[in-house]
Amino acid sequence: MNAIHCTTIDTPLGAVLLAASGYGLRGVWFDGQRHFAGRKPEWIDGARHPVLRATADQLAAYFTGTLERFDVPLDAQGTPFQRAVWRAIAAIPYGATQSYAALAAAAGAPGAARAAGAATGRNPLGIIVPCHRVVGAQGALTGYAGGLPRKRALLALEARQRPLLRDEAIAGAHA
Repeated sequence: MNAIHCTTIDTPLGAVLLAASGYGLRGVWFDGQRHFAGRKPEWIDGARHPVLRATADQLAAYFTGTLERFDVPLDAQGTPFQRAVWRAIAAIPYGATQSYAALAAAAGAPGAARAAGAATGRNPLGIIVPCHRVVGAQGALTGYAGGLPRKRALLALEARQRPLLRDEAIAGAHA
Protein backbone atom coordinates (compact mmCIF):
# COMPACT_ATOMS: atom_id res chain seq x y z
CA MET A 1 0.00 0.00 0.00
CA ASN A 2 1.21 3.50 -0.84
CA ALA A 3 0.34 5.53 2.23
CA ILE A 4 -0.42 9.22 1.90
CA HIS A 5 1.28 11.49 4.41
CA CYS A 6 0.05 15.01 5.01
CA THR A 7 0.70 18.14 6.99
CA THR A 8 -0.75 21.63 7.12
CA ILE A 9 1.45 24.69 6.85
CA ASP A 10 0.72 28.35 7.34
CA THR A 11 1.36 30.72 4.43
CA PRO A 12 0.68 34.40 3.81
CA LEU A 13 -2.41 33.26 1.89
CA GLY A 14 -3.73 31.01 4.65
CA ALA A 15 -3.43 27.38 5.63
CA VAL A 16 -2.23 24.94 2.99
CA LEU A 17 -2.55 21.17 3.21
CA LEU A 18 0.36 19.24 1.71
CA ALA A 19 0.11 15.55 0.86
CA ALA A 20 2.71 13.12 -0.43
CA SER A 21 2.90 9.48 -1.40
CA GLY A 22 6.04 7.38 -1.43
CA TYR A 23 6.59 8.62 -5.00
CA GLY A 24 6.30 12.36 -4.50
CA LEU A 25 4.09 15.33 -3.79
CA ARG A 26 0.44 14.41 -4.29
CA GLY A 27 -1.29 17.66 -3.37
CA VAL A 28 -1.04 21.32 -2.32
CA TRP A 29 -4.45 22.71 -1.38
CA PHE A 30 -5.57 25.94 0.21
CA ASP A 31 -8.07 25.70 3.03
CA GLY A 32 -11.52 25.69 1.42
CA GLN A 33 -10.21 25.13 -2.10
CA ARG A 34 -12.73 24.21 -4.76
CA HIS A 35 -12.51 20.68 -6.20
CA PHE A 36 -10.88 19.30 -3.04
CA ALA A 37 -12.95 17.24 -0.64
CA GLY A 38 -10.48 17.61 2.21
CA ARG A 39 -8.09 15.41 4.10
CA LYS A 40 -9.01 11.75 4.03
CA PRO A 41 -9.22 9.88 7.35
CA GLU A 42 -6.66 7.28 6.26
CA TRP A 43 -3.97 9.87 5.59
CA ILE A 44 -1.07 9.82 8.05
CA ASP A 45 0.41 12.83 9.83
CA GLY A 46 3.58 13.45 7.88
CA ALA A 47 5.22 16.58 9.23
CA ARG A 48 8.57 14.75 9.08
CA HIS A 49 8.03 13.28 5.58
CA PRO A 50 11.04 14.43 3.48
CA VAL A 51 8.97 15.52 0.46
CA LEU A 52 6.57 17.48 2.67
CA ARG A 53 9.44 19.14 4.55
CA ALA A 54 11.15 20.07 1.28
CA THR A 55 7.88 21.41 -0.12
CA ALA A 56 7.22 23.49 3.00
CA ASP A 57 10.75 24.93 2.85
CA GLN A 58 10.44 25.73 -0.85
CA LEU A 59 7.03 27.35 -0.42
CA ALA A 60 8.45 29.53 2.37
CA ALA A 61 11.26 30.63 0.02
CA TYR A 62 8.74 31.23 -2.78
CA PHE A 63 6.65 33.51 -0.57
CA THR A 64 9.76 35.53 0.38
CA GLY A 65 10.48 36.03 -3.32
CA THR A 66 13.72 34.00 -3.28
CA LEU A 67 12.52 30.88 -5.13
CA GLU A 68 11.14 30.83 -8.66
CA ARG A 69 11.20 27.12 -9.51
CA PHE A 70 10.20 24.23 -7.30
CA ASP A 71 12.26 21.06 -7.17
CA VAL A 72 10.30 18.30 -5.46
CA PRO A 73 9.21 14.98 -6.95
CA LEU A 74 5.58 15.06 -8.07
CA ASP A 75 2.91 12.35 -7.95
CA ALA A 76 -0.21 14.12 -9.22
CA GLN A 77 -3.13 11.82 -10.01
CA GLY A 78 -5.30 12.61 -13.01
CA THR A 79 -6.35 11.60 -16.49
CA PRO A 80 -3.78 11.61 -19.30
CA PHE A 81 -5.27 14.88 -20.61
CA GLN A 82 -5.17 16.50 -17.16
CA ARG A 83 -1.54 15.47 -16.71
CA ALA A 84 -0.69 16.91 -20.16
CA VAL A 85 -2.31 20.21 -19.16
CA TRP A 86 -0.49 20.22 -15.81
CA ARG A 87 2.85 19.61 -17.57
CA ALA A 88 2.08 22.55 -19.88
CA ILE A 89 1.22 24.71 -16.87
CA ALA A 90 4.50 23.74 -15.20
CA ALA A 91 6.33 25.09 -18.26
CA ILE A 92 4.90 28.62 -17.86
CA PRO A 93 7.83 30.76 -16.65
CA TYR A 94 7.82 32.52 -13.31
CA GLY A 95 6.22 35.95 -13.63
CA ALA A 96 4.58 35.13 -16.98
CA THR A 97 0.99 34.30 -17.83
CA GLN A 98 -0.60 32.21 -20.55
CA SER A 99 -4.13 32.05 -21.90
CA TYR A 100 -6.28 28.94 -21.69
CA ALA A 101 -6.20 28.72 -25.50
CA ALA A 102 -2.39 28.78 -25.56
CA LEU A 103 -2.34 26.28 -22.71
CA ALA A 104 -4.60 23.91 -24.64
CA ALA A 105 -2.30 24.16 -27.66
CA ALA A 106 0.77 23.53 -25.47
CA ALA A 107 -0.95 20.45 -24.05
CA GLY A 108 -1.47 19.11 -27.57
CA ALA A 109 -5.17 19.97 -27.83
CA PRO A 110 -5.54 23.20 -29.82
CA GLY A 111 -9.10 24.45 -29.71
CA ALA A 112 -9.79 22.77 -26.35
CA ALA A 113 -9.49 25.86 -24.15
CA ARG A 114 -12.56 24.96 -22.08
CA ALA A 115 -11.27 21.44 -21.42
CA ALA A 116 -7.86 22.87 -20.53
CA GLY A 117 -9.62 25.25 -18.14
CA ALA A 118 -11.45 22.36 -16.49
CA ALA A 119 -8.18 20.44 -16.11
CA THR A 120 -6.52 23.56 -14.71
CA GLY A 121 -9.24 23.86 -12.07
CA ARG A 122 -8.55 20.29 -10.95
CA ASN A 123 -4.80 20.82 -10.60
CA PRO A 124 -3.93 19.22 -7.25
CA LEU A 125 -0.55 20.95 -7.00
CA GLY A 126 -1.44 24.61 -6.68
CA ILE A 127 1.52 27.02 -6.67
CA ILE A 128 3.96 24.17 -7.42
CA VAL A 129 2.22 23.61 -10.77
CA PRO A 130 1.45 27.32 -11.15
CA CYS A 131 -2.13 27.38 -12.45
CA HIS A 132 -2.42 30.94 -11.12
CA ARG A 133 -0.41 31.90 -14.24
CA VAL A 134 -3.24 30.83 -16.55
CA VAL A 135 -5.52 33.69 -17.55
CA GLY A 136 -8.46 34.32 -19.83
CA ALA A 137 -8.45 36.05 -23.17
CA GLN A 138 -6.66 39.42 -23.19
CA GLY A 139 -5.19 38.61 -19.76
CA ALA A 140 -8.49 38.61 -17.85
CA LEU A 141 -8.26 37.06 -14.41
CA THR A 142 -10.65 34.16 -14.43
CA GLY A 143 -11.34 31.28 -12.08
CA TYR A 144 -8.87 29.94 -9.58
CA ALA A 145 -9.77 27.03 -7.30
CA GLY A 146 -8.04 28.81 -4.40
CA GLY A 147 -10.02 32.01 -5.04
CA LEU A 148 -9.31 35.06 -7.20
CA PRO A 149 -7.83 37.11 -4.34
CA ARG A 150 -5.13 34.45 -3.93
CA LYS A 151 -4.53 34.36 -7.69
CA ARG A 152 -4.10 38.15 -7.70
CA ALA A 153 -1.69 37.95 -4.75
CA LEU A 154 0.42 35.20 -6.37
CA LEU A 155 0.67 37.09 -9.65
CA ALA A 156 1.57 40.28 -7.78
CA LEU A 157 4.28 38.45 -5.82
CA GLU A 158 5.83 37.18 -9.03
CA ALA A 159 5.54 40.56 -10.75
CA ARG A 160 7.44 42.46 -8.08
CA GLN A 161 9.71 39.68 -6.82
CA ARG A 162 9.54 40.61 -3.17
CA PRO A 163 7.99 38.88 -0.17
CA LEU A 164 4.26 38.52 0.06
CA LEU A 165 3.24 39.75 3.47
CA ARG A 166 0.19 38.44 5.28
CA ASP A 167 -1.32 41.94 5.54
CA GLU A 168 -1.03 42.41 1.77
CA ALA A 169 -2.65 39.05 1.10
CA ILE A 170 -5.49 39.85 3.45
CA ALA A 171 -5.91 43.30 1.90
CA GLY A 172 -5.96 41.69 -1.55
CA ALA A 173 -8.74 39.38 -0.46
CA HIS A 174 -10.92 42.40 0.21
CA ALA A 175 -10.00 44.33 -2.95
